[in-house]
Amino acid sequence: MAETTTTPAVDAARSRPKTRIGIVTSNKMQKTVVVTVRRRAAHAQYGKIQTLRVKYKAHAEDHDYPNKVTVNEGDKVLIAETKPTSKDKRWRVVKVLEKANNA
Repeated sequence: MAETTTTPAVDAARSRPKTRIGIVTSNKMQKTVVVTVRRRAAHAQYGKIQTLRVKYKAHAEDHDYPNKVTVNEGDKVLIAETKPTSKDKRWRVVKVLEKANNA
């Protein structure tokens, strides 16, 4: 008899996507916003605490820059990792946590 090997389901093999919280730096593109994520970490050799920042391009589906702006600069957003949408976009905006008070 032939032995059958079972492989775990694709959904079971995948884990939760990475998430980050950051501030929107630029919203001047259609369906794309630039989110800056800052974190504090100790330097590997010297131990000094430093602030590191990374910019992510995130997909915002309902954001259309000149006509319908849904995410503004200064907003605090939650982004999650996703499959590549374009050359630079690998993240999507899950929700706006805090609106910027642009007066």
